Amino acid sequence: MPHAPTTVAQVVIVLLLVLPGVTYQFVRERAHGLAPGHRDLGERVLRAVTAGIALDTVYVLLAGPWLVHLVYDRRNGWLAGAAETPRVAAVAAATLLIAVPAVAAWFASWLRSRGSGSAYDPTPTAWDWIFQRRGHCLVRARLKSGRWIGGYYGEDSYTSSYPEAADLYLQTAWALSATGLFERPLEHSGGIYIRMDDVEYLDFIEVPPVSADGDATSDRNSTAVGPQREEGLPARRQTAGADPGSAHTSSDH
Repeated sequence: MPHAPTTVAQVVIVLLLVLPGVTYQFVRERAHGLAPGHRDLGERVLRAVTAGIALDTVYVLLAGPWLVHLVYDRRNGWLAGAAETPRVAAVAAATLLIAVPAVAAWFASWLRSRGSGSAYDPTPTAWDWIFQRRGHCLVRARLKSGRWIGGYYGEDSYTSSYPEAADLYLQTAWALSATGLFERPLEHSGGIYIRMDDVEYLDFIEVPPVSADGDATSDRNSTAVGPQREEGLPARRQTAGADPGSAHTSSDH
């Protein structure tokens, strides 16, 4: 019977025996999401170790002598078999430590979710989901004080992402009325920073672009503002090609 692992190589072997469970746990969480109990690190580690033991048991039952030869040889010691056939050892490690646990985790998640009407999205928060898909638009925020602030969200704007606290930088600030109607971009605006701790809710208003002849175009990433009537946004026309992100643009009412 071999002695307990004492060298660095032997310790690495012990870690490799645990890796199938770690891979399984990671893929399972990504595919199905974290359950309330998974927030506890100790429970997650225990689940990974349990999955690793189960997978290792299956490996030994199916290919025990061959795997033992790769890991330990009575004459030459630890990893002697792997050193003799490094390519075979590499393929076996990739298959048994990564591929098989990942497929098993995905399959277990698929079986659990089959017939369920809901789907898990790995995006951590609704805040991240919104701004991963958000094009250029006008954004207004109602503060807890009741005041409205807002501005233009474009390519020079920025938003935080999980796990950082939610905040938002709009590249151009706009003047808003007491009822939240956009009036005009502020002169010489360097942008506006909004901390979500001070906000009750946000409102996103699409800015349909226009071509040179005043007709609407389908490019939502264009920053030109044409004739529009959005809820809470008064009808107005700007010169074709004008940029709502420009602080020097004024509206004709």
